[in-house]
Amino acid sequence: MGIFTRFRDIVSANINSMLDKAEDPEKLIKLMISEMEDTLIELKSSCAAVIAGRKKLERKLDEITGKVDLWDERAALAVAKGRDNLAREALIEKRRFAKIAESLDNELKEYGNLVQQYQEDIAELESKLESAKEKKRLLVQRHKRASGKKRAQEDIRRSTSSDTMARFDKLESRIEQMEAEAELVNSSTKKPTLEEEFDDLATDDEIENELAKIKAAQYSNKG
Repeated sequence: MGIFTRFRDIVSANINSMLDKAEDPEKLIKLMISEMEDTLIELKSSCAAVIAGRKKLERKLDEITGKVDLWDERAALAVAKGRDNLAREALIEKRRFAKIAESLDNELKEYGNLVQQYQEDIAELESKLESAKEKKRLLVQRHKRASGKKRAQEDIRRSTSSDTMARFDKLESRIEQMEAEAELVNSSTKKPTLEEEFDDLATDDEIENELAKIKAAQYSNKG
């Protein structure tokens, strides 16, 4: 594929549409950027060659223009010396070099147009390349966010799995058992409060009074 064909394909390409349809957008955008960079290098190299050719042509035109002036001066000198035939020969040479100069001048204009076109193409491709690099940066950011979201979702799914919930239930049961055991230990070793001690004393008196009544009754029956 030639440089200009690639350039036209790149410039006319709809990057967003291509990325939307691609299975691997990041890979595609990297390939596109690589192709753009290679094409840009070739465009700049070709443009530099045209500029060098134009400078060479300019030097050639200066040389031919000097010869036109030289034969013009010689024709005038021949006329001044009364050498009309020689003057005519000088004018023929002048006309020949003038035609060469005209041809070179036209060629220089074509070189100028070509350089301008190269420069416009380079600017357009650089703009396209900058846009592609920005797109790549956004794609990389989206990929990172998507990867992070995917990992988070996987962690959530793992944390809500039946095995995980079963482990949580088992742990909860174990904690409840430990709390019950601690409560039992506390209840067996807890020191009675002052109010509880007085209640116990009152209970003891009631029992002793009731016991005394039973004994008194039995004693009365025996008598």
